[in-house]
Amino acid sequence: MSPSGAALRVGTRASRLALKQTGTTADALSDLAGQEYELVTIRSEGDVLTGPLSQMGGTGVFATALRQALFDERVDVAVHSMKDLPSKDLEGLSIAAVPVREEVRDALCAAEGMMLEELPEGATIGTGSPRRAAQLRAARPDLNVVDIRGNVGTRLARVRGFEEAAEASSQAPDAARGDLDAVVLA
Repeated sequence: MSPSGAALRVGTRASRLALKQTGTTADALSDLAGQEYELVTIRSEGDVLTGPLSQMGGTGVFATALRQALFDERVDVAVHSMKDLPSKDLEGLSIAAVPVREEVRDALCAAEGMMLEELPEGATIGTGSPRRAAQLRAARPDLNVVDIRGNVGTRLARVRGFEEAAEASSQAPDAARGDLDAVVLA
């Protein structure tokens, strides 16, 4: 734990979404504790490795580095998306708080603003979530559902017609830009 009077060290991944979510949570912690905080960005295997998450060990690849930072006392608390946490508890750590979720629905971001039922037969939709992939295939067996990775900007840049709008935060190679009809995001 940080020495008395020192800033609370809050561990987070460095993506824009993680930093936004962590900032909101850290502000609430700071208000409750009456203590300043500093964000400590931690790079995870999921940030470095490429390929489908299912081949890297699933959800733990994003949380392992944050857990290790807690054990090594480089951070006092860590903030991470619940969806990426392993379901099994880890001895010595606990989930201390779960903020209210802002929006529970997934978003279909499609070319020309199409709805799921309007997408042409055989349309290609990207998602990094096995749950979302199964839901898409159940709703529309004709769709080509592909596994994608990356931050929000990178995923949006892959949707035909969204390439320029997502350019600023995209890390997608040029070959992957505009190659999908839609993506599904949280």
